[in-house]
Amino acid sequence: MDLLALADFTLVARNGGFGRAARASGRPKATLSRRVAELEASLDIRLIERGARTLKLTEEGLVLFERAGALLTELDETVAAISSGGDTPRGRLRINAPLLFSQAAMGKLAAQFALRYPQVRLEVTTDDRTVDMVEEGYDLVIRVNPDVDESLVGRIFLRDQLVVVASPSLVRPADDAAVPAVVRGSSDQAGAWDVTAPTGRSRIAFDPILRLSSLIMVRDAVRAGAGAARLPLSLVSHDLAAGRLAHWGDLDAPAIALWTLYPSRRLLSARVSAFLDFLKEAFPTGTPAELAAYVET
Repeated sequence: MDLLALADFTLVARNGGFGRAARASGRPKATLSRRVAELEASLDIRLIERGARTLKLTEEGLVLFERAGALLTELDETVAAISSGGDTPRGRLRINAPLLFSQAAMGKLAAQFALRYPQVRLEVTTDDRTVDMVEEGYDLVIRVNPDVDESLVGRIFLRDQLVVVASPSLVRPADDAAVPAVVRGSSDQAGAWDVTAPTGRSRIAFDPILRLSSLIMVRDAVRAGAGAARLPLSLVSHDLAAGRLAHWGDLDAPAIALWTLYPSRRLLSARVSAFLDFLKEAFPTGTPAELAAYVET
């Protein structure tokens, strides 16, 4: 197989068209089209469906792009490491992380990483949706309790738990009356939280009176006395210690685990390995208290 033609195919697939690939690489569009056609002829497989204005990978083309893109990246990184005489992290590192973790810690983490590894060009985007790492060009993603994905490998680097908190001025109802609640988004309807406290297990009925799109906004509204809320312990531990919030109980729910995920490859780039080690250094035990302390300092 012609590796140069394979590289041209992945270039076109990654950019979503011959014209975009030509502009991104500075190479003639006709040359790229010819090289991809030659690759299709050598494999006797159609890789791209060419429309008047759109380009779509065939099923075979998508499989080849996912596999070849990872292999070519490894090859480029290996050659770069050999030519530079070592495995110093260098090049672009694209990371996608969830909103709350990004707002709380990612700015500080990114700055410290950039100062330690000046040859890495770090790019961090924030998103709570499940991104396609190959299609969207990410080297690493951070996710909360991700679904199993056989194409990715990863590790847990932080754990957290949900707690129900409220302003000390808000009196918890003694009967079955619902407490006013601040919730994130529109998924939570009127219902109840099952909690565990030093006094035992109990159920807290709640009625959402305020819906906000960010957990930091939810915390601030709870601080102001708008209602009770379920929030990550790391986000409210300092408020609990200072008496700004009251702890009504630990939510009976699965623990929160933050994972780093990356493509399942035999060789891991030096910059991804460096970031994984950097996270381990920042959060050696991975507890909620550790994350809270990191954010506070």
